[in-house]
Amino acid sequence: MSDKPNILFILCDDLGPWALHCAGTKELHTPNIDKIADRGMFFENFFCVSPVCSPARASLLTGTIPSSHGVHDWLRSGNVDKSKFERQGKQNPYSGGYRDEDKPIQYLAGKTTYTDVLCQNGYTCALSGKWHLGDSIHPQHGFSYWYTIGMGGCCYYHPDIVENGNITVEDGKYVTNLITDKALVFLDELSEKKQPFYLSVHYTAPHSPWGAEHHPAEFIDMYQNCAFESIPDVPDHKGLTCSPVYGTDKRFENLRGYFAAISAMDADVGRLLSALDGKGLTDNTIVIFTADNGMNMGHHGVWGKGNGTFPMNMYDTSVKVPFIISYPPMIRKGSRTDVPVSAYDFFPTILDMLGFDFKVTERLPGKSFVPALKGEHSFAGHVVVFDEYGPVRMIRSKKYKYVARYPYGENELYDLQNDPEENVNLIDDERYADIVIDMRCKLEKWFNDYVNPDIDGAKEGVTGLGQLCSAGIYAEKALKYAQTD
Repeated sequence: MSDKPNILFILCDDLGPWALHCAGTKELHTPNIDKIADRGMFFENFFCVSPVCSPARASLLTGTIPSSHGVHDWLRSGNVDKSKFERQGKQNPYSGGYRDEDKPIQYLAGKTTYTDVLCQNGYTCALSGKWHLGDSIHPQHGFSYWYTIGMGGCCYYHPDIVENGNITVEDGKYVTNLITDKALVFLDELSEKKQPFYLSVHYTAPHSPWGAEHHPAEFIDMYQNCAFESIPDVPDHKGLTCSPVYGTDKRFENLRGYFAAISAMDADVGRLLSALDGKGLTDNTIVIFTADNGMNMGHHGVWGKGNGTFPMNMYDTSVKVPFIISYPPMIRKGSRTDVPVSAYDFFPTILDMLGFDFKVTERLPGKSFVPALKGEHSFAGHVVVFDEYGPVRMIRSKKYKYVARYPYGENELYDLQNDPEENVNLIDDERYADIVIDMRCKLEKWFNDYVNPDIDGAKEGVTGLGQLCSAGIYAEKALKYAQTD
């Protein structure tokens, strides 16, 4: 057996920082994910790098910001070869099928990911679940096991599954179960090898759709009589990008389906944990549970993440995610921390845990939070945290949050100590003018340090409706970002 630990990395899709029982939402039934927290550490202030899926996932893998890796919005195109799979009749029935696809693009080509480093250091890397970083057909970046879906999303009972270079639409099979089933097959094979393994399990849950027909009845029924009292019921946001919800039956339907998707996923997380226990691997496996981006389910009157409004938002409910990690040799059971860390810290952290040296061409903004995992109280995390979503950028300290929208605004300033729910925008309050100037200067200096000017998001016309090709000077199409849904 290797002296290096195995890694089980569980990534879900659109999970709010509040959306677990152990995160404070008592109506939610998540005993298995709570078990990971009981075995390890729960981070209360973990920030994604961008509040939408593809940029956030790219930043987790590369440790760089969107204006360095070039993925600025969810990838609406560049996932599959449209002509090939249309001829085969292999259509994902979700969101227009392959309507916006053309040819596959490997958006992270030439970038170093932590999975590249793991592979170079003897790890066998496996992916079961959502990729959504372009070219879903061909394994990339150190992965030798590859089971994914053709696009970024799918109907839960009609997923277009990618395996061995082909797509099969699995009608009538629940995608959460399919992802777990394949992950368990991979785990059986990987556990027989002499080298350590990295197993990524990327659920599409709890991303929409949330209709009762999209989830198993047992989990829909679990919340049939739930009042969802812990979830704000406030008027729709003025910039809401979906159809009206407030005062309609959609609130209950959305929350029931969202909660059901989480609890169904939790049941399958239990299957993964049981498999580790049964193989005697728990004490030698780093188990991580997190999400790509946060989610509002009525919070602020928003039903979505960063692109749940236009212009895109940077509410804490959009930019924070749950992050739970267990590893018995290093992390004290049942520990929690409120130190602020970011997803761009994950790359250096996971390699630091393993003792690997690594070299990348880009300057990385993150730092290892291994001291926090070890319970070293001197580790304070970040004084400020940064996020971006195309031309929208954020700097957040413990006390204030400043949001800049280039080139014309509208900008925002929140006093987080007195207004933690971010209800009162102080941007035009003269009493805070010096704070606005100071935070803007710090934000622009930081981004100047890490932006690649060839693919600078502040110059990109990101709409929140999806990216169609490579960014900046590398664009393969005249129109880089979708203008209509």
